[in-house]
Amino acid sequence: MKKLVYTSLFIFIFLSTKISAQYQPKNISKEDLKKANQWVDKTYKNLSQDEKLGQLFIIALYTNKGENEINNVRNIVINDKIGGLILMQDDAAREISLVNEFQQKSKVPLMIGMDAEWGVFQRIATAHKFPWAMTLGAIQDKNLISQMSAKIAEDCHRMGINWDFAPVVDVNTNPDNPIIGNRSFGSEVNNVINSALSYSNGLQDNNILAAIKHFPGHGDTNTDSHLDLPVVSHNLDRLNNIELAPFKALMDKGIGGVMVAHLYVPALESGKGIPASVSKNIITGLLKEKLGYKGLIITDALNMGAVANKYNPGELDALAFKAGNDIMLFSQGVASGKKLIQKAIDNGEISQLRVEESVKKILLTKYFLGLDKYSPRNPENINSDLNNDSHKVLVQNLYSNALTLLKDDKKLLPLKGKQIYYVPLEEAPYQTFANQLGSNVIIKKADEINTIPTNSTVIVGFHKDNSTAYKPYKISDASKKILTDLTKNQNIILNVFGSAYALKDIDISRVSTVLVSYENNDDSMTATAKALNGKTKISGRLPVLVNDKLKAGMGIDWAPVTVK
Repeated sequence: MKKLVYTSLFIFIFLSTKISAQYQPKNISKEDLKKANQWVDKTYKNLSQDEKLGQLFIIALYTNKGENEINNVRNIVINDKIGGLILMQDDAAREISLVNEFQQKSKVPLMIGMDAEWGVFQRIATAHKFPWAMTLGAIQDKNLISQMSAKIAEDCHRMGINWDFAPVVDVNTNPDNPIIGNRSFGSEVNNVINSALSYSNGLQDNNILAAIKHFPGHGDTNTDSHLDLPVVSHNLDRLNNIELAPFKALMDKGIGGVMVAHLYVPALESGKGIPASVSKNIITGLLKEKLGYKGLIITDALNMGAVANKYNPGELDALAFKAGNDIMLFSQGVASGKKLIQKAIDNGEISQLRVEESVKKILLTKYFLGLDKYSPRNPENINSDLNNDSHKVLVQNLYSNALTLLKDDKKLLPLKGKQIYYVPLEEAPYQTFANQLGSNVIIKKADEINTIPTNSTVIVGFHKDNSTAYKPYKISDASKKILTDLTKNQNIILNVFGSAYALKDIDISRVSTVLVSYENNDDSMTATAKALNGKTKISGRLPVLVNDKLKAGMGIDWAPVTVK
């Protein structure tokens, strides 16, 4: 009886309201809304049941796995009439050509997505890299983040991408988190919310869909969900105040998508070991009903070990749809997933109205993104369009505004006119920084520090590997010893070209000056050298709690007497 009442209530609510997308272009008129709904209704009516179910799936397109893989994708696009693609590594021109081909062959335009948290560089190595979220979290002027994501939106349009699966809104409270870390704006809820909203607005104001992820919160995990199922064991109060807080704050801000994580959260799901991504309690009960989210709900990639090791392809897709997801991302079993969803409909486990709800949401979003009038992209000159001076200027400004000065006890800044010694440590390149510092700098290797005159100004650079967001930030014992030895009779500027977490177990009590640059690449090193030489101001704040002495929000505003 209870189930009957619930179903009747659902049907009443469904029939008495129009399907609406969470995202819609700003200043859209009533007439345009009417046209949008007419397009959706007409398109939906012209779809077979198989085509409707196809809209629920997004699969991956790689260009670095050979022609057989591409042919497999081509066959799925044509035969299973899927809703979209997620672009993976690695050839932008080839991807554009394939997207043009697949769009032409699709009855309903494909939604093209990409993980482009730090720009399309995340998948296209020839593009320009934007800063990681942790770096952005240090920036105080959040409008700069909107400028960055607007530029990412421009690059997405250039490639025919409609959906950037970003930003991450996980609150990174665990320094040992192996998969979020640099991808989070930090450990403070309000900073995460403000940074994520700026990022999302920069995308969506430029007609690229955003997706906040990874619901219900992946920030305090020490397992990589690509490999196994992480557990978030906090109680409801903690979840509401930290993990869920950014999602709740951003729900009514028009953000078009929420991506659901492969996490086990016992306080939200009583079934033992059930991932959030296939939990009806979490997706339908919490996200849709309690929090009232009306946008597109998409799973995290279904090839990830946290779920792929536990469920068969197809079975996993059907479970995800039953739980309340609109879109199954990175599906490994489209054909079997469609069959199992249809079987569940035939058995009365899923209402056909549920299919209509999801498909119409997808179609309406596609219309708002302009996919009803798709125009092919030109693959020529794509690499230079994705990586040029306009990117470089913006990115160096972002790194400049992220720089965080934690102390400058002996007022060693700026360096201008002083004889400086520079000791580069750790495993990553440093030459760009050395070159940009100027002619007054003498480089000393670790085994040459005894040749530095006493009471000199010495920059110690911790240069950490910047090749991926997941590299360890820890500093070697050898580097710690060199720093300690140098503090005995030198004036030290410690510059961390890596995560602020690198300072977690570093004794900086005898270090005069500590600057965090967050990343180690040409843009960050150039921006840092300019600041040290007094050409730009320093205004960043720590985005994370590092230890008892280095807390989130710490940082000193510093500017030379005249900033040129």
